[in-house]
Amino acid sequence: MHTEERPYKCHECGKSFMRNSYLRVHKKIHTGEKPFPCEECGRSFTKRFKLVEHQRIHSGEKPYTCKLCKNSFTLSSTFKAHQRRHTGEKPFQCKVCAKKFSYCSNLTVHKRIHSGEKPYTCKECGKSFSDPSSFKVHQRRHSGEKPYQCEECGKSFNQKSVLTVHQRIHTGEKPYKCEECGKMFSQHANLKVHQRSHSGKKTYACDECGKCFTRLCNLTIHQLSHSRKNPDCCEECGIGFTAESPFTAHQQLYTEEKPHKCEECGERFLWLFNLGEHKKIHSSQNF
Repeated sequence: MHTEERPYKCHECGKSFMRNSYLRVHKKIHTGEKPFPCEECGRSFTKRFKLVEHQRIHSGEKPYTCKLCKNSFTLSSTFKAHQRRHTGEKPFQCKVCAKKFSYCSNLTVHKRIHSGEKPYTCKECGKSFSDPSSFKVHQRRHSGEKPYQCEECGKSFNQKSVLTVHQRIHTGEKPYKCEECGKMFSQHANLKVHQRSHSGKKTYACDECGKCFTRLCNLTIHQLSHSRKNPDCCEECGIGFTAESPFTAHQQLYTEEKPHKCEECGERFLWLFNLGEHKKIHSSQNF
């Protein structure tokens, strides 16, 4: 804890400092004075060390190197933030709920959950956002911008995370593993749905008879049994269906055909309803 006296006070904002030199530098915020210009591009700075850091952009100098992963950084602050990825240190804590964060910027965004503040507003549709990254992704829905392109097939995406998921179609990578049975998945959302089969958790209940299901699509199919007869019967298992489409989809369980494809990332699904649920992942990321 620093208990030093702070006798030098800014009359503009009331902030106090231990030294007069600190106060003089601080006052430049209010006056707009930036006495340290970059000779390369003309940009000016309030502090000399900020100019020195900026000049590394032009020189390409990266003096801070991580000993663990060998990544190099231009700024000391960026380097220190990077190191927390390895150490797991989370020095920034929310005073409301005690949740901790590795980065101050993440804490700032988190605080808006409690305050309800949404400072980023879309001029196109009026929707507001609490963090700048979600706002930026949302704006691409209006502009149609898709800056992330797959080098394998040329398809473009509006988010890097969606591109990452898409690329697993080409690589075959399935990084999410079920600890119960060892089955692998390309998306975390698909793993979560799968895990319900082990936990026995059935969150979707039929209002007619109370029967519960692990997936919403299974409940939807089941509910048809209360409203109609079952004209179509599966020769493999004997289950009856009230409509042709779910009956056809059910038969594909035995052929392993997956006719429904996501246009965003290319992943394929057996059921059209599963494709609909999957698309919500992309829409929630975009908004």
